[in-house]
Amino acid sequence: MSKKNTIVIILAAGRGTRMKSNYPKVLHFLGGQTILEHVIQTAQSIQPKKIIIVYNNKKKFFLSQKYNITIEWIIQKKPKGTGHAILLAIKKILNNENILVLYGDMPFISTQSIKKLQYSQKTSTISLLTMKVQNPNGYGRIIRKKEKIIGIIEEKDANFIQKKIKEIYSGVFITNNLDLKRWLGKINNKNKQKEFYATDIISLAHLEGGIIKTVKPLNNQEILGINNKLQLSFLEDILQKKQINILLLSGVTLKDPSHFILRGTLKHGKNIEIDTGVILEKNVILGDNITIGAGCIIRNSIIDSQTDIKAYTIIENAKIGKNCIIGPFSHLRSNTLLDKDVQIGNFVEIKSSIIKTKSKAKHLSYIGDSEIGSKVNIGAGSITCNYDGANKFKTIIGNNVLVGSNTELIAPIKIANNTTIAAGTTLTKDVNTSCLVYNEKKQKYKKNWMRPSKFYQK
Repeated sequence: MSKKNTIVIILAAGRGTRMKSNYPKVLHFLGGQTILEHVIQTAQSIQPKKIIIVYNNKKKFFLSQKYNITIEWIIQKKPKGTGHAILLAIKKILNNENILVLYGDMPFISTQSIKKLQYSQKTSTISLLTMKVQNPNGYGRIIRKKEKIIGIIEEKDANFIQKKIKEIYSGVFITNNLDLKRWLGKINNKNKQKEFYATDIISLAHLEGGIIKTVKPLNNQEILGINNKLQLSFLEDILQKKQINILLLSGVTLKDPSHFILRGTLKHGKNIEIDTGVILEKNVILGDNITIGAGCIIRNSIIDSQTDIKAYTIIENAKIGKNCIIGPFSHLRSNTLLDKDVQIGNFVEIKSSIIKTKSKAKHLSYIGDSEIGSKVNIGAGSITCNYDGANKFKTIIGNNVLVGSNTELIAPIKIANNTTIAAGTTLTKDVNTSCLVYNEKKQKYKKNWMRPSKFYQK
């Protein structure tokens, strides 16, 4: 049967009470994605015919998530066990299909191990993902007789001798739909948990003379599940170390690898240097010869080559051109687009704005909902006043404009090319021709005036 005829069922209906959270456990985040997203991406990598997710009664949390593929959702309203959950998923599957069962809280399961299972199933009735471990606590044990698998016993139902077995069952298996549906119809909940265990189908397959095969994962990390925040933290640490090793081997310089975090994906060119305490989130793309200073946070952004991001800068949903200097302590918010050779400095905030070649805003400014031409200099303390309490308005500044310090531009407003705006000016009307713009202010003096005596007291 073709691999593309495989239907993947992801079991995600566990209540996750040990997470001590209002959220389902599989919707907690690991490396910038939900635990469930990791499993979905792996399932998607084998190009299945369909992905079915069995979820619990926290419907609003599951269905509010957005995925780039079609998923069939099946609700398990009451926790009746894995066997019951799988049966709900396959009830409407009539044809003879390959069924691959994965778990929504096992984010490290690999494509390679799944493909090994698929290959094994060509000559088996059912193939299981199993492994021998030093500490089998918490897992179902594989029961063998003369090397043949005759069943699986859950730990809570195992006796003293069975608990010493080192070969454990991951929960992942592949078989055909018709056999699976028949077996699940025969199991019962006569166990300590009063649940319908999917593991009980193995003894049924054995009694029917079925061929039961096992496949080992690439490593024991693949079978690690997440049941509490401590385990989540442990897997986060594993994931970060993996990602750091990949980046270091690909030529990225991490000055302090133990204090670098990647919560998403990073595509990069050559000669990337990243200082301590940097966090990259979602999808980040870096060109060549880029330096990122200490404490920066970069989220879902593209940064072109030869750009220097100085310390403690925050960049989110922005695109930065070549040869720019950003920071320190700058904040580039959503929909910011910088052309090449732009300089954005200390405590400058930019939002929903385009800034063209060789323009500068180097000190203490806010630029929002604006189009800034090339070779514009924004003086310290200048702001675009883009919000009237109800609506946002646009500021458009032409090329080669000098905006003096402490200037207020009351949007909507347009400033012509080559205009000079004097320091301390408040503009409320368009400037349609090149000129010097200023507000007349009379400087006054009061003679024989002294500060109150209390001013000098400590």
